Amino acid sequence: MKQNNSPIELSYYRLTLFSFLKESHPQLAGDTGFIKSRADEAAEAYSNAVKEGLGHTGAEELANLALFRGLLFSKHDTIVNVLWNEFSGIVPYSRASGYAQKLLARCEELFAGYPLSDEFMYSPGYNDLYTELTGFIDLWLEDNEL
Repeated sequence: MKQNNSPIELSYYRLTLFSFLKESHPQLAGDTGFIKSRADEAAEAYSNAVKEGLGHTGAEELANLALFRGLLFSKHDTIVNVLWNEFSGIVPYSRASGYAQKLLARCEELFAGYPLSDEFMYSPGYNDLYTELTGFIDLWLEDNEL
């Protein structure tokens, strides 16, 4: 029997993106095609920046822009923040992520009413969304007797 001794490719950008997705976009963490594509794009951005004479810090910034483009705002993290800030007496911190995953599909209609982007959490609309999510989650927790 022939063993496969080829090294597993452990791309810095793949690992970085995968770790980020597990925390902030768990629904995307299993999309290996997306992770590979985005990591390759980041690596290419870094390489091109270095070739053009940019230093490590500048090249890394460009790579991170490519890697995290469109991912800085997280519906999951927003729900977790609402649970932590508004319902910490009901939902333990350690279980907030699990509840957020259960709630995410139920909250999609609320999210659809806002122009979500990487900068959304710094917009006035974020406070409105946060308030709507708080009310929705309060009712959901009551209906589910938590």
